[in-house]
Amino acid sequence: MSNLAAPMDWPTVDWQGREVNCADCACQDLLAREKCQLGHACVNDRYAKHIDRFFDWNPERAKDFLSHPYFEVRAVATKHVDVFHLPRMIHDPDETVRWSAAMRLPPKHLLALIADPHREVRIRVAARLDLSDLASMRNDPDYYVRQVVARRIPESQLPLMMCDKDVAVRRVIAARIGDSWLMSMASDADPTVRQEVAQRLKDTQLQLLANDPDWRVRYEVARRVPQAYLARMLRDEDPVVREIVGSRLAAVPRGAGSSGQILSLV
Repeated sequence: MSNLAAPMDWPTVDWQGREVNCADCACQDLLAREKCQLGHACVNDRYAKHIDRFFDWNPERAKDFLSHPYFEVRAVATKHVDVFHLPRMIHDPDETVRWSAAMRLPPKHLLALIADPHREVRIRVAARLDLSDLASMRNDPDYYVRQVVARRIPESQLPLMMCDKDVAVRRVIAARIGDSWLMSMASDADPTVRQEVAQRLKDTQLQLLANDPDWRVRYEVARRVPQAYLARMLRDEDPVVREIVGSRLAAVPRGAGSSGQILSLV
């Protein structure tokens, strides 16, 4: 089946706004073999989809366009070129090209991009860097880069990030940090972090958060704390918390004995 599609019914222009002329193209040999098509699969087109289709049909030509003046051509060529040509793209002046390189570079070459000036590049680096090298990005200036690091970094290194200045990062830490450190995050300034902690604490530890200032944390306590510790939460200021406490107490069988004794929370 031919690669050719119906021709476009509007002028095809290059990255400088000039109409593309196949007669001036260095890829005329491909045109004769139906390996490119004006307005559909063309390296001179300014439309990225058409450039991508050109290299999809002709990946062996990608290495010839790594110095093209149009960044979109370089970025798409980087997506298709063999890995041996990728390291040179680390120093490309355009972040889109470096981002494309970061998606495919062997991990050892990613170290050269950990301090890239553009966050999108560093996000891709953090997502692919070897775990043994990831600690070098713990203090990245961008919160989302640090989130990616927090999701991947070995658990043993998570305590070094639990005081991160961004709430979203600390939530990731609270969701992953080891049990021996979890209670250390129960006093976090943000209630959503404390809620994450409460969701992971053992039932018998939850009474330590029964007086938390945020109702979402207290709700988690009331939902899972052993029934013997529920009595004091009947007076909780939030009706949603009181409701869950009441429903759990109502479920305690009559004459439950010492195992059903209701205690005040400490």
